[in-house]
Amino acid sequence: MPDEFDPQAMVARFRDRAAAVRDRGLPPVEGPERRRFMEQAQTDFMDFAMVGDAEASLDDGILTLRIDLRPRSEDRS
Repeated sequence: MPDEFDPQAMVARFRDRAAAVRDRGLPPVEGPERRRFMEQAQTDFMDFAMVGDAEASLDDGILTLRIDLRPRSEDRS
């Protein structure tokens, strides 16, 4: 593990990946391939967005990602 690893930068890269998946267009495919592409894009977005929302810490060489999956409430934003 490089000494210059920045967990916050990693989280930011995942946030950027989520935005890229959300904004990318569909390739010119039809039928079942189109549906599979759209399903995979949704899964990719969800995974990237969750990591992009994580609180990351690196303690003694252990990367910890804390991801709150509870529904947002008005008092928690």
